[in-house]
Amino acid sequence: MKKIIIFGNSGSGKSTMAKKLCSEFSLAHLDLDTLAWLPTTPPKRKPLFDSQKDILNFIKDNNGWVIEGCYSDLLQMAIEDSSELIFMNLPVELCILNAKNRPWEPHKYESKEAQDKNLEMLIEWISQYSERDDTFSKAAHEKLYEQYRSRKSMVIDNN
Repeated sequence: MKKIIIFGNSGSGKSTMAKKLCSEFSLAHLDLDTLAWLPTTPPKRKPLFDSQKDILNFIKDNNGWVIEGCYSDLLQMAIEDSSELIFMNLPVELCILNAKNRPWEPHKYESKEAQDKNLEMLIEWISQYSERDDTFSKAAHEKLYEQYRSRKSMVIDNN
């Protein structure tokens, strides 16, 4: 059974790829955005231990799955159980264009208008991908990709 990790910058097409693979192979889908944050304003990261419990429960409860997100620290928790890794390594310009054209994500936002209110902040976040040195950075993603020893691929465009 397929157990796929998809990661990359915001706007790189992780969710689109995940939905396609889940539909094609009847896999369960976990978007790490749904378990990485506490319900606070402003948002604050959930303790890693709590996120890890959620991830391990998802893996235990599903024979085949796709886990996707930009959190290399959380993705690392699923690496040993995965059979494949997909790095969505699109240029920043394409990620920004994708973010501008993103459909409403009802599991994250109460409305398309609420989602669009965050667009300026999201574009700024996307544009910093190569300069950041955190768990969401290009450097962290490249390291995750290089260290992975099973089947892996890199996507560099929307086609």
